[in-house]
Amino acid sequence: MRTKQEFIKMLEERQGSGSIFFRPILMQFAAQFVGKSYRDFYTDHNTLVEANIACMEEFGTDAVGLISDPFREAEAFGLLCEYPDNAVPKPKEYLVKTLEDVVNLSNPDVYTSKRTLDRIKGAGVTRERIGEEVPVIGWIEGPLAEACDLVGVSDMLIKLAMEPDFCRRLLEKVAITAKDFARAQIENGCDIIGMGDAICSQISPGMYRDFVLDLHKEIIEYIHSQGALVKVHICGDISHILTDLKTTNPDIVDLDFMVDMEKAYEVLGPEIIRCGNLDPATLVEKGSAEQVYNSTRELVESERGRPFILSAGCEITPLTPHENLMAMREASVFR
Repeated sequence: MRTKQEFIKMLEERQGSGSIFFRPILMQFAAQFVGKSYRDFYTDHNTLVEANIACMEEFGTDAVGLISDPFREAEAFGLLCEYPDNAVPKPKEYLVKTLEDVVNLSNPDVYTSKRTLDRIKGAGVTRERIGEEVPVIGWIEGPLAEACDLVGVSDMLIKLAMEPDFCRRLLEKVAITAKDFARAQIENGCDIIGMGDAICSQISPGMYRDFVLDLHKEIIEYIHSQGALVKVHICGDISHILTDLKTTNPDIVDLDFMVDMEKAYEVLGPEIIRCGNLDPATLVEKGSAEQVYNSTRELVESERGRPFILSAGCEITPLTPHENLMAMREASVFR
């Protein structure tokens, strides 16, 4: 396991040798790259591993990730889903509706629940295949995102405003499983855990502080105690919660394209590694390879000398031309 200081040193050495660390989020794009459906990618860890390693070899990514879909923990809790060929799992019916449902909800064993175990196995297979030098990034759902997976986004947002006891009890319960799932992935070879909590971009700073902030701190502190780093992923505009997010002590923060990178640096400082933040749809998918290259070069030049990871603001879309992703990689190398 690398310490944060060792990881930052690796980024600095990478820049010193002429390139920026490159790790875009790859999911359905990766599945299609190896000729598999997205369903194959998120239900079979062998496909997950194969696709990510193939993309690493082809596009020169500097880490391998296990992010796949948001419903692994929810299904471990008992949520039933359908699996479309090329879309995320679709809940058949949301699992939690009342406070009684929250009270009766049992924390699962992530080593025996099928879909959490699948990602855990993916961690072990990935580490075995790529060795110790390349970072492996595991993934968990953040507490508010997981609550939305169990309740439904609209209903959960209403409950944040109307039923605070329901929300706090549910968030505290899902945080237990977040920690269990993170630990299991670390035990099987992950040295970074990504925590996705995208819905936090849609709530106010006050609501973030009231319901989520302390749980983020708790989960991040726990992952650190297990020897791994934490990468927080909240897509959307998180400018309004950056100051609070800094206090959770993340190692890496993903920033979407609508976040001003300079202002984010002013808030987060040099101790937090920023990751991002090209527009994945308008630029990386729909732009020309030349436009992608030029925009990436501009971002790379502005980040030289700082701890930084090059990525799009969110997932590389499945419609992204291969030459556009390659243009990002080529622009990450200093000329």
